[in-house]
Amino acid sequence: MISITDLKKYYPVVSGIRSLFSHARGKYVKAVDSIGFEIGSGKVLGLVGESGCGKTTTGRILVGLEEQTSGDVFLDGENIGFLKKKDRKGFYRNVQMIFQDPYGSINPQHDVAQIISRPFRYQGNRNKEAIRTRTIETLERVGLSPPENFLTKYPHLLSGGQRQRLCIGRAIVLDPRFIVADEPISMLDVSIKAGILSLLKKLVEEKNLSMLYITHDLATVGHICDEIAIMYLGRIIECGPTDEVLDHPCHPYTRALISAIPIPDPKVKRQEAPILGAIPDPINLPEGCRFSPRCPVSDAGCLEVSPEIKDVTGRHFVACHKAP
Repeated sequence: MISITDLKKYYPVVSGIRSLFSHARGKYVKAVDSIGFEIGSGKVLGLVGESGCGKTTTGRILVGLEEQTSGDVFLDGENIGFLKKKDRKGFYRNVQMIFQDPYGSINPQHDVAQIISRPFRYQGNRNKEAIRTRTIETLERVGLSPPENFLTKYPHLLSGGQRQRLCIGRAIVLDPRFIVADEPISMLDVSIKAGILSLLKKLVEEKNLSMLYITHDLATVGHICDEIAIMYLGRIIECGPTDEVLDHPCHPYTRALISAIPIPDPKVKRQEAPILGAIPDPINLPEGCRFSPRCPVSDAGCLEVSPEIKDVTGRHFVACHKAP
């Protein structure tokens, strides 16, 4: 199980010598601001929001690509935040990431066998026969079969879907306990998205993984996620079981996201939930609810007081003054 508590990541607007002369000195972009959640073994949490909400930064912190400003990250009870360099090998054996771009996240000069086996070499394993056997097994698991046909191929010879399966294989070859999947299907053709989602869900169930599934597309979370968390300007504003949040959204922002999901039947009338105006300046955020300048039901109190997370049903939580 992975859990995070009061996680923050603040970026200074200016740094270095420029900070001595800039009017923005002492100001920060609060990319992630006091969030927390848990993901159990064999479970998938969907982290959903618009671009710039902080969801990818959260994922990068959890896999050690960014260092949090403050807060704790626990994997099976062990604090894995602020790891020292000497502890990184063991960490990356248990924590991996599937990146959004299947074209830019793999080395074009390496063939498939080299890409899949690279994690073993990072861990210091030099047993060539064992590595080859595990590489072949992994290619079969991710649907690149027969594996012998792929071992010597280079990335430019693979389709987009095959490249993403290769990236998934690289992430799971060491049997990690936790995976961050950052928009893993957003750059793929519609015809192969379902296959990648099914593969991810199958791997979670077979290996009892914990997974953070990052996406801006609410239409996909119902296929793979057990729970969902909606993020807006660095904060989680609603979370709970996927079916409950999608069927009974409490936050106006969540309702707006759901109303934007395409409906395949042209005869069905869409119930619009408008979002007003533009996203606030992330350097000068509203004092109260961060969504209040765009919210169709906000009042003066929403602009002044930041809402606390409140319990709706025991497992469904929302941060909104107007929520029931």
